[in-house]
Amino acid sequence: MSIQSILLPLFVQVLLTFILLFWMIALRLQALRRGQVRAESIALRESKWPPRVIQIGNAFHNQLEVPVLFYVVMLLALETQTLDLFILVLAWMFVISRIVHAWIHVTSNQLEHRTPVFLIGAIAVLLIWIIVIGRVIIFASL
Repeated sequence: MSIQSILLPLFVQVLLTFILLFWMIALRLQALRRGQVRAESIALRESKWPPRVIQIGNAFHNQLEVPVLFYVVMLLALETQTLDLFILVLAWMFVISRIVHAWIHVTSNQLEHRTPVFLIGAIAVLLIWIIVIGRVIIFASL
């Protein structure tokens, strides 16, 4: 397995995060320029933004929560040489779930659709952690 194929899901997840970040920034600047919100009213992170700006901001902030666990476990798996095709499949499952989750978040934002997709990703990362922890402990004891 090449290093590129191992790191590609991480790169895609990072790209998704930056897309949402710059979209959020653009919407926030637009809201400020249009006078939809005053700088003083949002300077301390109060939720005075227009709803669409909050929606995109929340989609961005979601990419800074569970994905952190994904980044760490993938780099740990790479460093401990416990990464294999099964973990790579779970990694892509996580990243695809995050893309779908973000899409739902920025479109319909319906929880009944978003929640199961979120759980798929969370379970994928949990499984990666279980596998890596198990392999590290087993390899260390041999």
